[in-house]
Amino acid sequence: MTNVRRLICGMSATLVAVAVVVAVAAGASRAPVQPLRVQASSLTQVGQDLVWQVELTQPFSPGGLGKHHESLCLLIERASSGSTVAQVCLAGPRPGSAAPRLLYSAVTRVGPGSPAAIAAAVTRSSDRELTASFLPSSVGVQYRALRWQVLSTLSGRGCSGAAPGTSTCSTLYPAAPSLLPLHTPRLVGCVPSGPDQVFTGPRKVREIALTFDDGPWDDPPTADFVRELARLHAPATFFEIGEHIPTYDPGGTVEREMLADGDMIGDHTWSHPDLVGLSVSEQRQQLSLAAREIRSVTGGFEPCLFRAPYGAVDPSLLELARSMGFTTIQWDIDPRDWALPGEGEIIDNVLENAHDGGIVEEHFGGGPRYETLDALPEEIAGLRKQGYQLVTLTQMLGYKLVYR
Repeated sequence: MTNVRRLICGMSATLVAVAVVVAVAAGASRAPVQPLRVQASSLTQVGQDLVWQVELTQPFSPGGLGKHHESLCLLIERASSGSTVAQVCLAGPRPGSAAPRLLYSAVTRVGPGSPAAIAAAVTRSSDRELTASFLPSSVGVQYRALRWQVLSTLSGRGCSGAAPGTSTCSTLYPAAPSLLPLHTPRLVGCVPSGPDQVFTGPRKVREIALTFDDGPWDDPPTADFVRELARLHAPATFFEIGEHIPTYDPGGTVEREMLADGDMIGDHTWSHPDLVGLSVSEQRQQLSLAAREIRSVTGGFEPCLFRAPYGAVDPSLLELARSMGFTTIQWDIDPRDWALPGEGEIIDNVLENAHDGGIVEEHFGGGPRYETLDALPEEIAGLRKQGYQLVTLTQMLGYKLVYR
């Protein structure tokens, strides 16, 4: 508790400064004599996010906290010692916005540091309740056990029960730090939306998606592609042929590495036939067998992206794919790397045809792909020089990712 007392004392010296940041008109003036009282609160992990829910015994306005010299903060504490390492405090919305904010401060032995707004989704179902979701990394913690409490403080002459030598009184909820075990989230799927077939992404966003077909493979090994893209901090989307997986990556090591690196995996059928010439049942089997193999080696990932071999589709195949949970992905930038035109030709083709929302189709299997691999550093550097952000297809299309 020594760390928390030091935190409370430190906050009393900074409440006025925070008040300037968060003050927003909030109804009739009042002169509280006790901090806001927490009726219930919880901190849970939902997928990648930490979700903080807090309910007070009376209505409150995040924008009015500073005006009344109050604060309401989530304390993040070490699981082993209970010492506070961070605090996340409620604040009013930015000008022109209606959503409350979260201000993060690292906490040291001398107290909290300067507050900074973090990316968070903040919602309210009533004037006594608030729910906020944010990534652990945004508050300086990893996916491992932590303890937490809610600290409610009030600073001013009207405060009764202030700590000796201060004008700040406070309450903690719960009275003892609560333990929250965390686990590294595992990606298990994605949720398609929008059109059944996509050729390009949004034309008003400076993004481009690199996609690779026909792996896994061994010439060069798929791991070389995955690790080179990771070294270049460039996420990509890999469309895999199901029957290649037990041959070239039977343990699924590379597929799991893809997902861990932030890449995306799509379904490229079981054996790469021209689907338009097959019956509906044969088409379904080609998609379902490949998806089952991907699911098996990744420990449960269910792809939601499908690319037909040769890009050959018809309306009934598009309908079938969507009924199975897939968006059919085409492309609009084709460097024809499958024809082995040379590393320089691949680079020039991609850079000359790049545009907002572009989907680049390249290959990491089906033949010797050293030219494609060797082109990546200059290709990616050139795209970034043009101002593009490299994204996966699910990022570009705004699909929801499902974690467990």
